[in-house]
Amino acid sequence: MGRAYSLDLRERVARHVAEGGSRREAGRRYGVSGSTAVRIAASQASRGTLEPRRQGRPPGQGKLAPYIGFLVELVEAVPDITMPELARALEAEHGVTVDPSSISRALIRAGLTYKKNR
Repeated sequence: MGRAYSLDLRERVARHVAEGGSRREAGRRYGVSGSTAVRIAASQASRGTLEPRRQGRPPGQGKLAPYIGFLVELVEAVPDITMPELARALEAEHGVTVDPSSISRALIRAGLTYKKNR
């Protein structure tokens, strides 16, 4: 994922636009694309700040968040259940289709791990 432009650069672009320069001209002058200069000026106008927004998805949300309790109950009831079996059970019970690897990651985030014993 890319990084946000520095606050200093954002301030220079916004100052150029505020002094009457065009957004695209500000982009050329400061070495950013014209669309980036337009977005910086729009951010200043709509939000009143030049601080970059947080990148990425918000933590704790997603497709499986409402069903994590159901999945944990299944794993506790049948400790050796496989991820494809969990995916089929989730689809049968709630109508939600997910990849087994997504279920695995959700269970790890919930604190469940599986230690193999010989």
